[in-house]
Amino acid sequence: MSINRRAILKAGGAAVLAPFANTHAAPSDTINIGVIGCNGMGFSDLASMVKVPGTRAVALCDVDVNVLERRAADVVSAGGNAPRLYGDYRALLDDRDIDAVIIGTPDHWHCLQMVHAAEAGKDVYVEKPLANSIDECTRMIVAAERYATVVQVGQWQRSGAHWCDAMDYVHSGSLGEIRAVRAWAYMDWLKNIPRKPDTSVPEGVDYDMWLGPAPERPFNPNRFHFTFRWFWDYAGGLMTDWGVHLIDIVVWGMKADFPRRVMSSGGNFAYPESAMETPDTQQAIYEFDGFSMIWEHAVGIGLGPFQRSHGIAFIGNNGTLVVDRAGWELFPESEPGRDGARHYKLQAVPRRTARPEARGLDQHTENFIECMRTRATPRCDLQTASLAAVCPPR
Repeated sequence: MSINRRAILKAGGAAVLAPFANTHAAPSDTINIGVIGCNGMGFSDLASMVKVPGTRAVALCDVDVNVLERRAADVVSAGGNAPRLYGDYRALLDDRDIDAVIIGTPDHWHCLQMVHAAEAGKDVYVEKPLANSIDECTRMIVAAERYATVVQVGQWQRSGAHWCDAMDYVHSGSLGEIRAVRAWAYMDWLKNIPRKPDTSVPEGVDYDMWLGPAPERPFNPNRFHFTFRWFWDYAGGLMTDWGVHLIDIVVWGMKADFPRRVMSSGGNFAYPESAMETPDTQQAIYEFDGFSMIWEHAVGIGLGPFQRSHGIAFIGNNGTLVVDRAGWELFPESEPGRDGARHYKLQAVPRRTARPEARGLDQHTENFIECMRTRATPRCDLQTASLAAVCPPR
């Protein structure tokens, strides 16, 4: 089904002001879940969520019929019942049988779909980044408050056991005064993206719906499915992809909100002929109250600071804590003692390795379902997620 994109933009602009009765009743024993955008992380989130007792997948929505049919078959092959299929997310939201909605669409759709889901009385798990602008983040927060919607944002590291342990250590004060934090993502899996000519829209794809609130463009395979995130019309490149996960840890560890000033520099230096619009190499310096943060990313290479492809380093007067998805460890500072020898300022802590079964996503979706039942605030609510979404410069 095609839609009038300008009409839906107009409707979305007034969405948070539209009157709507609160339909959140006490949840039944079974929570029915629908997914909007089920090609990538949306389906991963669903597969994680249905591990929680008392949940089931009942509906899938995607603008690509090919994806929709493949994912429906995946649900059945994994032992689930055949889900109801939708090409228009508004029809899925009209399904009164659905209690929770996972939004796994490209970034430019997150705001409208989350607001519309709140209006429809659904609780929402929305992928990161929360949105593409400060205004969108604000509208989402207002909508959630107006309709008493439980919203969990997919910054799942906040639920990972070793991430929580690392933040506890940072908050303990053992590192001393933390003067700077570094965060980085060096992604060697992402290489040059060759330019491709525009083509006709593939059969089974509702491209007008895919564009939604984005500018009208001819169809190009580079702008579709996963590689959409390297184009400014839809997303912000690696910084709003991996960067949101990692910058989220910075603001969590430092109990910070928004920077006072930001400067950034970068460009397509590794692959100047690439189709990618967003920088393949970028650095940014953030000035917060009491500390600075340095962000950097690079595509095509994987050897970042501390010989890690990604991570966050909290640099204190007594030592540095480095954490990534594999675990965390300390690098103590030393000082000369009265005996003339150098002594570490911190007691040694063995490297903490992440347990595969507790790295975050399953714990994050479980927390969402628990909060649906108790109406408590999830670990990564909209206010929390907006800090990481607003920080990256675009």
